[in-house]
Amino acid sequence: MQRYTKTAMLLHWLIALLIISAFFLGLTMVAIPGFSPTKLKYFSWHKWLGVTVLALVAIRLLWRLANKPPAPLASIPPVQHKLAEGMHYLLYFLMFAAPISGYLFSSAAGVPVVYLKLIPLPVIIGPDPELKALLSTVHYVLVMTMAAAVVAHALAALKHHFFDRDVTLKRMLPF
Repeated sequence: MQRYTKTAMLLHWLIALLIISAFFLGLTMVAIPGFSPTKLKYFSWHKWLGVTVLALVAIRLLWRLANKPPAPLASIPPVQHKLAEGMHYLLYFLMFAAPISGYLFSSAAGVPVVYLKLIPLPVIIGPDPELKALLSTVHYVLVMTMAAAVVAHALAALKHHFFDRDVTLKRMLPF
């Protein structure tokens, strides 16, 4: 059985964990009314997760370009291969677009991003209330689309494992 490289597996599962964490932290922080120290702390953590995801996805994309993934399984119909390929393109787009839109939203809100309280990221756009509202919506739509795509991706992997009984999922599992 051809498997993904250990590096690809590590990046896949680490990014997945960070995206899920950022998603639920985002839902939690926006549900807190007003501004409180806890809410502001959660916003900082959410931004740090987003910046980390963005950096790791860039590394993952470079790794994938330099290291071919395993060949598609011959037992899977070509239309499913095309759907899986399309889903991977969508996920890569969203893994870049969601954090970038969040970063731009933060800039338009006039709130700088200081990674881990140590590294101030450059301000690309200045405060702009109209752009802030637009970018808030864009970020929300991208994140919710990513959540749906991640669930679909996970369900497809489980379908392959439990119903088709092929090795699709096993090729990405580190154990």
